[in-house]
This record gives sequence, structure tokens and C-alpha cells, in this order.
Amino acid sequence: MAAAEPGREADGDTDGGTDAGAGSGAGGGGTTTLAEIARQAGVSVSTVSKVLHDRSDVASRTRAKVQRLLEQHGYLARHRPAATALAAGGLIDFVINELASPWAGELIRGAEEALHAEGLGMVVSATHGRSRLTRQWLDSLATRRTRGAILVLPELMPAQHEELCRLGLPFALIAPADEPAPGVPWVGATNWPGGLAATRHLIGLGHRRIAVISGPPERLASRARVDGYRSALDEAGLPFDPALVRYGDFTHEPAHRHALDLLGLPDPPTAVFAGNDQQALSTYRAAAALGLRVPADLSVVGFDDLPFADWVTPRLTTVRTPLADMAALAARMVLQLLGGEQPASTRVEVAGELVVRESSGPPPVR
Repeated sequence: MAAAEPGREADGDTDGGTDAGAGSGAGGGGTTTLAEIARQAGVSVSTVSKVLHDRSDVASRTRAKVQRLLEQHGYLARHRPAATALAAGGLIDFVINELASPWAGELIRGAEEALHAEGLGMVVSATHGRSRLTRQWLDSLATRRTRGAILVLPELMPAQHEELCRLGLPFALIAPADEPAPGVPWVGATNWPGGLAATRHLIGLGHRRIAVISGPPERLASRARVDGYRSALDEAGLPFDPALVRYGDFTHEPAHRHALDLLGLPDPPTAVFAGNDQQALSTYRAAAALGLRVPADLSVVGFDDLPFADWVTPRLTTVRTPLADMAALAARMVLQLLGGEQPASTRVEVAGELVVRESSGPPPVR
């Protein structure tokens, strides 16, 4: 069965069949599966899942029939949430690749605040880049009262997308590594304008040898930030030098090695545009190891404006990515889908801004 767009399955009153083979063993509700309940009710597994997860887009007659069968087989008793202040509204899953990342806290804060305002709670899960853990999370969805999901994963595999749609679970992605399939709701940052603004700032200070350390070249954000950098150079009539471009993985150690390599060139850069704030701090460290001062000998601009950017010395000039706002927007997309509405756009890019602090200044006199 082809995967439907989230929140767009047919109403249960008109759904007269079952998903062939889908959902066997997915319910976790004893010996009777959701597929068997769907067969008895004469509806699809996704309609049963919607009723189990309190989705609003099921007609009352169908809902009552399915609820009777769920009660008979003990599903509602087993999967009723704990009686807490937020339990009446249900729970939204927040699934992130890595909790240890410095931007995880900002994303979680933004999503939690948006959901709390609507009376919903949030459950946080980390996959640590392991497909097995993502599979475990998907397998657990039918056994609890999750009403939707916010996903901070590099990509949504077709099988994962199909499973979420089959379960009738609305979801939205935050900052995927590449643009998802059409119709998949997602929120990202305006990476190209950010790279443009950062490089324009350095050019405006008088820099002509500007290096860039970005993330993996296959990631949309990495490519867009480098493209913005190239556009600023072209706009200023400056040549693009591939020797000044390095791709890392948005973490400290590769960025530190790249910075050492760049600063060791016969004609080293006078400024570095780092693909994120972690890479900017790694550039600080490399400069210090070589006896260079920031910004007197080397200007550094980061990307994200994480909380530590205003506390390091010197305070970091960076492109602010409104991570909490992005997560709140993704949460609101899920809430709209829960209410049976379609978001005005399934692709939202949140504009950032350059925050000028102390790590950027004129180039040194050579």
C-alpha cells in the first residue's frame, strides 16, 4: 500500500478494507493485533491507530465501533497514559539523533514550550545515529498513546515515512540533511543567506583571504553555507580558492585539524568562516596553538549562536540560527496536522541574522 501524506488518510466511515499484512504484531496488546481489530471493524490499520492515539480525523460512528473493539481486547486499558497534569492532552515524541549535541537543548526547549502551551507533554528519545534504535522507536509507537512526532534526524528513510503514515501519526522534521520528499513537513534555517552575510561582513572589514570550514559536503546545510560564501566572494570580485575550503563533520576535532592546516599554508587566510560555533571554537584553539590572536591576527565567524558564543573570549561573531523557534514551528505543524489541518507550507525556512561581537576585526598588516 502506498504511503499517504501525513494527516490526509480517508475518514474511517468510508474505509472499508484493511492494509494487507500491515500491523501484524504492531499493537503489542496481547494476542490480538491491530490488524485483527481493523479486520473486525472493517477499516484500515491506520484508522485503528488514529482512534488508539486520539486523532480527531475519524468519524464518530467509526470511532465508536473501533473503541468498542479496543476495549474488548484490552487496548485502551493497557495504553491509557498516566494521570498527570499534561496527560489529558497526550504526548508528542521528540526524536533526536544525538542528545549530546550543543544545539539539542535549544531545540528541546522550543518544542516543549510550544507543546506545553497546548496542554501536551513531550517524550524525548535519542537514536545516536543507529538504525536499530530508530526501528525500536517506530515499533513502540503502536503500543502507547503518542499523538505525533518531531524528528531531528539526518534523513527520513522511505520505510520510516511509510510506517509513520500507516500508523496515521503526524510528524515534522527539523533541519534534515537534505530536502525531504514532497509533502513531508519540515523546518530548516536559511543557510545560504547566513553564509552570504558572514562572508560579506569579513569582506567589509577588509579581508581578502577568507577560508571556510563547513560540515559534510553531502548535507544540504553545508553546501548552502559554502554557496553563500562563494556568492559573497563573487559579489565582491574576489576569486574563489578551493585551497581555502575544508569540509568536516560539524564537530571539534576535524575542524581543529582543518584550521591548523589552513593556518599553516604559505599564504594563510586572515579570516575563517566556520560552519558552526563548535568549529569556530576549534579554530580559536588552532590559532592559539600557533601563537595567533583572535581577532588581531585572525578573524573568526561562526554559525548558530549557541549560548556559549556570548561567553567565550573573545565573544564570538556568529550567524544566529533561531533553533528554539524552529522547533516551536515544527511542533505547531504537528498540532495543525493533529487537528486535521494542513500547514500553509510543508517547507519553512527560518531566517537567521549576523550577530557581530569581538572575534572579527580588520585583517593584520603584513
